[in-house]
Amino acid sequence: MSSTLESIWYVYGIVPGGADFTSGALPEGLDDAGVAVERRGDLAALVSVLDGASYAPSRVEESSGDVEWLSPRATAHDRVLTWASDRGAVVPLPMFSLFSGRDAVRTMLDDRSAQLSSALERVKRGREYALRVYRVDAELLDVIPEMSPRLRELAEQAGSASPGQRYLLERKLDGEKRGELRSVTQQVVDEIVEQLGRDAAESVRSPIPRAADRTPASGTMVLNAAFLVAPSAFEAFQRTLTSIVERHDQRGFRFDFTGPWPPYHFSQPSTADDGA
Repeated sequence: MSSTLESIWYVYGIVPGGADFTSGALPEGLDDAGVAVERRGDLAALVSVLDGASYAPSRVEESSGDVEWLSPRATAHDRVLTWASDRGAVVPLPMFSLFSGRDAVRTMLDDRSAQLSSALERVKRGREYALRVYRVDAELLDVIPEMSPRLRELAEQAGSASPGQRYLLERKLDGEKRGELRSVTQQVVDEIVEQLGRDAAESVRSPIPRAADRTPASGTMVLNAAFLVAPSAFEAFQRTLTSIVERHDQRGFRFDFTGPWPPYHFSQPSTADDGA
């Protein structure tokens, strides 16, 4: 894609070709640009026309490491996708999906028609909700014998032992507790995903962010998951989540539940600059 183009077409995401957005004005996009719907058969792209010099590949690459430059653009990108997601199915594209013009966008829609149509079918089943779970070690260590048969047996032995033997067993128990943190955590996390998955169309686990992104006050993140939940199933999903939080909160785990979000984790179209 030439860096000397006067204008660049920015694509936020893909919606059904028959999507009706006449009930309300589309939100502003990047750089307060207007957002339009470029229709092509059964598909349509949400687009803005931006200044070509400002969004030349070299300029984007140079500026993308600047948080002050990137943050308002990320907010605008998400604003458009959230607006569309509130009104129906949308396949989000990555930030800076840039095209040389209308013809390039239409070619992308034609070339990726089958893939994008399949992705729309997938995401129209629900909305995305995110769940992050954090482990608070000091709290979990206090109750971990209740969650581990081996530790429970050791605690029972210590409780019925003579004073001298009890001291040794309690020392052993304290050491064994930390060794059980990982396995008990994995057990709890797997149960959470399995239970919530019963009320979700799909679920996906994402990598845990690097240590620098963790919040000490909340503990250590042990689950970073997303769930695609149909509106008709959301009440049941919410009840299940409430029971999970009541069971584990203040007993070694904290929960951060957010949404609905555009289905970032459940749509995987192949995207790249068109090279025109």
